[in-house]
Amino acid sequence: MIQTIPRTMFAWRKHRGNMKPIWEQVSVSQAPPTGFLVKMLAAGVCRSDHNLTTNEDQPAWFQDRFTLGHEGCGTIVEIGSHIPSDAGFEIGDVIALLAVPGCGERSCDECKNELQQLCQRGHHSGIGQDGFFAPYATIDVRGAVKVPKGVTPSQAAVATDAVTTAYHAIHRRGQIQSHETVFLFGLGGLGFNALQILRAIGARVLVSDVKQDMLDAARDLGVHDEDIVPIGKDVKEWCREKGWFGKVDVTADFVGVAQTFSDAQFLVRQAGRMLCVGTLNHHNEVHMKIGIRKRLTIIFSYGGQTRDLEDVLELIARGVLDPMVRDAKIGDLPIVMDALQKGEVKGRIALVSQPKPVGKL
Repeated sequence: MIQTIPRTMFAWRKHRGNMKPIWEQVSVSQAPPTGFLVKMLAAGVCRSDHNLTTNEDQPAWFQDRFTLGHEGCGTIVEIGSHIPSDAGFEIGDVIALLAVPGCGERSCDECKNELQQLCQRGHHSGIGQDGFFAPYATIDVRGAVKVPKGVTPSQAAVATDAVTTAYHAIHRRGQIQSHETVFLFGLGGLGFNALQILRAIGARVLVSDVKQDMLDAARDLGVHDEDIVPIGKDVKEWCREKGWFGKVDVTADFVGVAQTFSDAQFLVRQAGRMLCVGTLNHHNEVHMKIGIRKRLTIIFSYGGQTRDLEDVLELIARGVLDPMVRDAKIGDLPIVMDALQKGEVKGRIALVSQPKPVGKL
């Protein structure tokens, strides 16, 4: 059955100078020569979508108008003319869409050094260039990963960022091992996935969050009460009482405020590692004497790569990881973004055409 592809569609767009997403009619693009046209099944929403809408101090590649959305999953409906028949993709395949797969050029310092997520030449879906909050979207073959059986479109969509970013940080950047003890700050959209990844590794995880329901969810995953900081308890005081002050191997900060960044420098052991992923504060303070005397390593991590996405999709298919995600209508993007800013969303929300009822966000 040949699917009719419309010429136009409505999409959520960012217009320079306007701080709210705009529901706008745009053209449906053809598949790029080295990629696919995809009919969207699900698109995840995170705090950075709000930042992309309201913050206009952005890199040079940002267009004056673009379609938002950087976490996606969809069905291939058109294949580019330069994709060989033996590339392993067919019409009808369900694929996860990595927003920043890099340009792939040999002359690109980032791509040739396996830093594709830092490439500034390639397309950035939903990050200054057209993304996934629309019925149709395009993706280069470098950013397409087949979704295994047992993984829902909504899980696959949020896996492209919320899970892949956590996985890349823990495995590639932090190189956390099973014998290590990790203090995890924050169980939000990324942090809860990080907890599951750390437990899959076998590391001991000490957990702090400001929401009791997320601490309860951590307990349901198997985190013992003795490893959970009670709501309202000072983290450093708790670590002193438990014997962890200055003894933690790695801190994994998925919050990124002044308090968590400061606490981490006290909690880690000598020659310990601070893994930084959260960015709620744009500026935090390094205690130079502590950092130097303890010879700390501060590691920043951003995004992930196709190999990370392949790994996490397989882990989801096997039931090792279970992203916390619920569905909402694509027309409800402003409501979802507002709820995210107010801290009312548990886990992640994926925008779909015909969602199941989710109740309260």
